[in-house]
Amino acid sequence: MEEQFVEWLRSVAPYIHSFRGQTFVVAFPGELVKAGALPVLAHDLSLLHALGIKVVLVHGSRPQVEEQLELRHVKSHYYNGSRITDPEALECAKEAAGELRMDIEAAFSQGLPNTPMAHAEIRIVSGNFVTATPLGILDGIDLKWTGKVRKIAYDSIHPILAQGDLILLSPLGYSPTGEAFNVRMEDVAVSAALALHAHKLIFMTETPIIKDVDGNEVREVTSHQVEGILKTGHLSEEAADYLRYSAKACIGGTPRAHIVPFAMNGAVLQELFTHDGIGTMVTYENVESLREATIKDVGSILKLIEPYEENGTLVKRGRELLEREIENFSVIEHDGVIFGCAALYPFPAEKMAEMACLIVDPDIQGEGDGERILHHIENRARAQGFKTLFILTTQTAHWFLRRGFVYASVDELPKDRQRIYNWQRKSQVLMKKL
Repeated sequence: MEEQFVEWLRSVAPYIHSFRGQTFVVAFPGELVKAGALPVLAHDLSLLHALGIKVVLVHGSRPQVEEQLELRHVKSHYYNGSRITDPEALECAKEAAGELRMDIEAAFSQGLPNTPMAHAEIRIVSGNFVTATPLGILDGIDLKWTGKVRKIAYDSIHPILAQGDLILLSPLGYSPTGEAFNVRMEDVAVSAALALHAHKLIFMTETPIIKDVDGNEVREVTSHQVEGILKTGHLSEEAADYLRYSAKACIGGTPRAHIVPFAMNGAVLQELFTHDGIGTMVTYENVESLREATIKDVGSILKLIEPYEENGTLVKRGRELLEREIENFSVIEHDGVIFGCAALYPFPAEKMAEMACLIVDPDIQGEGDGERILHHIENRARAQGFKTLFILTTQTAHWFLRRGFVYASVDELPKDRQRIYNWQRKSQVLMKKL
């Protein structure tokens, strides 16, 4: 047990170093509070704060507003997923926001000994940081005091985060005329992430992990691929909204957006500090720059790999062989110039696949493109149902070890791959569970 703890703590160290000083926007719906999960979330976010991460909280309030309306015997009205905020609904939204603010502040004020909040001493600052404008009349429907975010007061928020306090944003915005508007939690979260140049936007959701139309878990998706998933129409309205807003954030400049089911214990920690996480990560990727290779790419790939064939790093491939295997290759390009590639060779019987020929042009190495190609190959292997990815290398073992691979023996390779293993090269075998 002690060794397992030590190994785990060591494994999260790279994440800790990477995340320190970054800004994370963490948004959660009113359903999380209603489910009694707020204390656990406060424990986890206080740990992020202790690790030097700047945290901005955005809460929703839909079920709390519904409860207030029911107490007043007022019926809710929606149009196209947005609440029609009449005067009664606006008052209920204000009351719900006030109550939730106190609950959240209380959760982060805990400090009992022998609890995760001991010695935390976290201060939460909230205020009129959100400027809103009315949505107005859509398709002849007056949405009244339902609004959308126009501006986030980032110049006021940054100094507060710098001094070590947390920011709390409610789903309410204010206009220069002194009016209050009911706005979507997702809108506030995305606007805050973009205005603050946040490194991550994290939606803690009431929905299970997103799955594709075939029932496979979607663990990582690019913002450009989101539209294809949405077009299938198989997602719930809530899941589709989270996916849509996550893609919007990534397209706007947020590097990563995470959709994390809050029902799992320590969900935010599992998502951030384990390699595969437990939710769906949305990233921005220029769809034109990372793609599967075609026969037209053979000449460019040959030019890229020839220097490594000559110095013995790669096994030599002739044009004819490369043309036959081109469907196995993926390439990364910029302005029509290919500057990286990798190949995936399947071994279906063992549900294993080999990644080979991972090359990035020496002139641009160190900019993260090798890792982008690796992630692309991993996703390609997962999509084909493979459980293990392996590589054979003579010179780059440490690079792969830092990215989750572990040493393995030749005996662990698929039988067909063992038969063609080159004992003269004595390549090291590394494997990674997908």
